[in-house]
Amino acid sequence: MSTAILAAPPEYATAVSWYGQHDAAVVLSGGKKVLFAGGADADGASVRQSAVFDLDAGTWSTAQLGTARQLHALTLLPSGKVLITGGISGPNTAALTTAEVYDPTENTWTAVEKPMAQGRWGHSATLLSTGLVLVAGGSAIRSPGTVMGLSSAELFNPGDLTWAKAEDMTDARTGHAAVAVQDGKKVLVCGGSSPVGTAVHPDLAFCEVYDADAKTWKPTGSMRYPRSAHTATALSATKVLAAGGRAPGAPGDGSFDPYARATAEVFDLAGANGVGSWSDTDAMASGRAYHRAVALGSGIVLVLGGTDELTDEAGYRGVLRYEAGRWTKATGLDEGRWAFGAAASGTKVLVVAGIARTGLASAEQKTELTRSVERSDR
Repeated sequence: MSTAILAAPPEYATAVSWYGQHDAAVVLSGGKKVLFAGGADADGASVRQSAVFDLDAGTWSTAQLGTARQLHALTLLPSGKVLITGGISGPNTAALTTAEVYDPTENTWTAVEKPMAQGRWGHSATLLSTGLVLVAGGSAIRSPGTVMGLSSAELFNPGDLTWAKAEDMTDARTGHAAVAVQDGKKVLVCGGSSPVGTAVHPDLAFCEVYDADAKTWKPTGSMRYPRSAHTATALSATKVLAAGGRAPGAPGDGSFDPYARATAEVFDLAGANGVGSWSDTDAMASGRAYHRAVALGSGIVLVLGGTDELTDEAGYRGVLRYEAGRWTKATGLDEGRWAFGAAASGTKVLVVAGIARTGLASAEQKTELTRSVERSDR
């Protein structure tokens, strides 16, 4: 196994971070270009910036969103266009109900005329085998100063740009991971958190599966560990790898764990007589959260960057490769970061922007974002 570190591409147009599970990057049809959109600047304000990176030419082309947003969701549509949904315009603002569609041929964003029934951020938006997009969960303002998790779901029809109500999830959740399995016939939703009015939202181990044909949700096996700020990546048509997650803190059993999770586990859709089940797999060498994971094909997953703590911390440079149930060290990033964008097309991996360091780890003792871009052939 070897890694070719390619010449550093031009920097991203603006220093930005992406904290969501599904907000950072989409590989466009053909696999030669990657779209990044929205995000938050160093002050937490949302940006309108979007840009497409050409993996062959090593160049950027930029476009502006109609609405600045962060904690949104990006979804590649069957037509090759990209849907962006929801999010927020800045800290302590109401969830957005709006959506836009990106046309890569024209390099333009166009607003979807009809809004979602429910504004939401921290949600998922997953393409189904039926060609519809399932938007599920997320957060919304309950009352001034308080946030609630959502169980509601909606279906977007790219053909006529309309929305329809979908069956509610079994559990309200936000910041969860959603992974299409069986070629989009089903969607696994795992982890996330449930806002309950406390300073730290409790993380969830509960999982459920959406059936695109039956249009129903069913509970499936719970993860062995509650997780948020984790990653979930398809290993095959029926198996998914979940890795890492933020520090459990006080999990309720009288103990206290200040370190991000190093554990990993694999979901098998066929496990437990077809109900679905999780099993432990090899743990990472150390814990990490707010990292990214990309699939390289043939059951191989690359985990990049991340952090253990959001304050007074520098981003991790470390990269791990998961294959056949084992982790091995891979060539690290030039610049450590978390809450960044990452995508893979074949063996080509692209890493963009993110948070480099915060607080006492920063020379200026503030949040430092990076515009740097790294690419490699893994």
